[in-house]
Amino acid sequence: MADVLSNRYAGLAARVYELDKPVGRSFGDVEFYAARLKGCEGPVLEPAVGAGRVLVPLLEAGLDVVGFDASEAMLELCRAACARRGLKADLSVARFDDFAYATRFGAAILPAGSFQLIATAQEGLAVLKRLHDHLAPGGRLILDLDPVSAVLAPPGSTRRWTDRNGDVLTLTEERVDSDLLNQTVVSHLRYDQWSDGRLTASELELFGLRWWGVEEMRLALAATGFVGIIISGGYEHGRPPRRDDEVITFEARRA
Repeated sequence: MADVLSNRYAGLAARVYELDKPVGRSFGDVEFYAARLKGCEGPVLEPAVGAGRVLVPLLEAGLDVVGFDASEAMLELCRAACARRGLKADLSVARFDDFAYATRFGAAILPAGSFQLIATAQEGLAVLKRLHDHLAPGGRLILDLDPVSAVLAPPGSTRRWTDRNGDVLTLTEERVDSDLLNQTVVSHLRYDQWSDGRLTASELELFGLRWWGVEEMRLALAATGFVGIIISGGYEHGRPPRRDDEVITFEARRA
């Protein structure tokens, strides 16, 4: 299953991601994270940094943010976004299961449900422990989860975008597996590029997500050494989650 849930974000996928979620676009998370990190002592680590949607505005706010991603194509977009704004960022290719820094961070953040890209509960626990060990004493972990209803929702119809060159990019998604026992869904993604009405490139990927229950995540954080766990709904810090919340945020710290 780990090989199936590869979530590669190759060339066309990275371009679609940049068009759909450009740098600075906020779902409420950019402002929330900027507020929670204000006055953070020490650098901030963002795993699965992607094309820099969150990292870039945090850099512009004066925070020292270090990022990694498994996709070189995504990092190229992130580097370009930083260069256009005259920003310097420490970015590297790494995976959740092998990232390593000598630095101890003041905070680590995983916005937009990126933690759910991790395929299994066991791997998730290992990543939480790895993040815990990369934080300085008192350092905080802040991560978002989508509610189960959002993960289980069936994919929509084909979506399309037009890039700056006038090419049309389309994404067609088909759900191919829903494993309720292991709490995972897998979709088949097809990315197509169209130029002057002709199909010029295609990519096929399998995309997997794992959902976490609220209590399950609280127990996982405690089991991996985190303390002071605060669970918030709808980017309202300290407000308990409600059934209709579209995002649930966990904040915890290393003792």
